[in-house]
Amino acid sequence: MEQKIKQSGINIGWNIRQIRLERGIGQTELVRMVQLRDVDMTRETLVKIERGIQHITGSQLRGLKDCLDTTYDELLK
Repeated sequence: MEQKIKQSGINIGWNIRQIRLERGIGQTELVRMVQLRDVDMTRETLVKIERGIQHITGSQLRGLKDCLDTTYDELLK
């Protein structure tokens, strides 16, 4: 089982949401992009991550980083 990354102190979900909106990408579209990279994610999962009520896994973080064409620094600031 993959270790989950806690969002305490860093609002990863908020950063993901802001970058996603800046790119003009909807939640469903982003989830499809991530799933095409063989990363397990549903729209419900993304919603919970963005709200900060669900931890994110390393593979999910990597998939979102790649699909949003951003850096870990931007996601973890």
